[in-house]
Amino acid sequence: MKLIIQIPCYNEEHTLPATLRDLPVSIGGIDVIETLVVDDGSSDGTVEAARALGVNHVARLGVNRGLAFAFKEGLRVALDRGADIIVNTDADNQYNAADIPMLIAPILSGDAEIVIGERPISDRPHFSPLKKLLQKVGSWVVRKISNTTVQDAPSGFRAFSRSAAQQLNVFNEYTYTLETIIQAGHKGLAVVSVPIRVNPVTRESRLVSSLGNYVKKSMLTMFRFFVVYRPLRFFVPLAIVLAASGFLISLRFLIFFLMGDGGGHVQSLILSVFLMGSGLLMFSLGLLADLISVNRKLMEELQARLAIIEDRMNK
Repeated sequence: MKLIIQIPCYNEEHTLPATLRDLPVSIGGIDVIETLVVDDGSSDGTVEAARALGVNHVARLGVNRGLAFAFKEGLRVALDRGADIIVNTDADNQYNAADIPMLIAPILSGDAEIVIGERPISDRPHFSPLKKLLQKVGSWVVRKISNTTVQDAPSGFRAFSRSAAQQLNVFNEYTYTLETIIQAGHKGLAVVSVPIRVNPVTRESRLVSSLGNYVKKSMLTMFRFFVVYRPLRFFVPLAIVLAASGFLISLRFLIFFLMGDGGGHVQSLILSVFLMGSGLLMFSLGLLADLISVNRKLMEELQARLAIIEDRMNK
């Protein structure tokens, strides 16, 4: 059983040594532990530091592509290197590496395919009350969209079985954390959370330039995934509201028409036709989006089957 711990890095020359030093060298049930640094176009000595510290694999992206792309590339490289379990952690040593055995335990026992480390958000002094509230609300929304029980959706400390990693496709350019949970829930993968510890803050987050910007991007991300993965739940209620509004307005026009005053309310008739037509359009878009969703699911299932066949051929 091989575990690869991947660490996406962008200018982490100074924090990487502490992160690597704390990683476990042996874990019960794991035969081989390897490390993978994904260099996201660093301009400092991150790559040199990683190699000097004995990192097993270094993947260089050349230019800065963002955390989501670095994470996706890390999964690809880890799978190519034969990982049975992949753990993702941050290069700023935010997460307590001593909890990695606890993080992968549900995968080793067969109880989960993806495990998310749940940070003690309420106890983090550098998190403002507003940030704590938004984190809880955001995680609640992700739970509803994904049908999972994840308590800390933005947490980057997570473990994946080989099968789960092969089935994930990251399209979002901002962050992978929300998308992978929603995808996992949509695919029926077993996702659990485990409480983990965190280390003192070494630097400010580079992903969250400002709270307002982070909230805006996260809301757009969740809205996009809701439309992509639950298209009928989005388009059909909207279609019903538009069509019902148009129908009620047409009844109003009919009443005035029967009373002999229809000529003065032609605008209502035009508005009702527009609303009912818009409702029909929304319903048609919902059906089309649902068909696209089904087609995407079939393609992803085919991708997973091909990955299994490739694994069997390589054994």
